[in-house]
Amino acid sequence: MKAALVVMALCGFSAMAMAEESGAKVAAQQQRIEHYTYASKPDIAKVISVDEVPNVCRVVPEHMTYEDSQGQRHIMEYMVMGNGCSNG
Repeated sequence: MKAALVVMALCGFSAMAMAEESGAKVAAQQQRIEHYTYASKPDIAKVISVDEVPNVCRVVPEHMTYEDSQGQRHIMEYMVMGNGCSNG
């Protein structure tokens, strides 16, 4: 009986830890996007990821995830020309 209670308690703690971790992931996904302008002076210490530029012939938004010198994670949006244009 005691073993069953211990197992149930451990499962409960595991579920709480998993819920807390998934909540942190959701918060990270809902992070505020900063829009780049020529006046921006971002503090970029480390680039985490950059979206792949789509194969279209128009200007499209691009996202870069980076860490600043304080270790805070940011997502910056800026505009780039797609890779789908050809000169011939």
